[in-house]
Amino acid sequence: MHKSNIFLTVDAIIFKVDNESVQILLIRRGREPYKGKWALPGGFVEDDEDLADAAARELLEETGIKAGPMEQLGAFGKPGRDPRHRTVSVVFTAFADADAKPAAGDDADRAEWFGLDCLPELAFDHAEIIASATKKYQL
Repeated sequence: MHKSNIFLTVDAIIFKVDNESVQILLIRRGREPYKGKWALPGGFVEDDEDLADAAARELLEETGIKAGPMEQLGAFGKPGRDPRHRTVSVVFTAFADADAKPAAGDDADRAEWFGLDCLPELAFDHAEIIASATKKYQL
């Protein structure tokens, strides 16, 4: 019998429109891997959780933001995308209110909005994931 060693995670791409420009919510990681790098809010799915609920929970824990409804963008699972072990991330998108103010929590040491045209260096494969979302929504 084959035993899988693949871990399941979720990530949230949260957009807001501010003065006609589209912004995206990122967290600065407070832990390794990629400590100090910017990333999408996200994390591991708990055993009893629905995927969209896990994305909403991670978003709230790491940024204090409630957004929704969550729409599934896709799954990303290229080997090596996470240096700890093999992970597959199911990514969700949502829009937040224009006045939504993030507050870092859990394993994020900062949470901020960034314009799509001035993103910082990103952890994992999050630049590729964001590019997929901006292409889908023609942003």
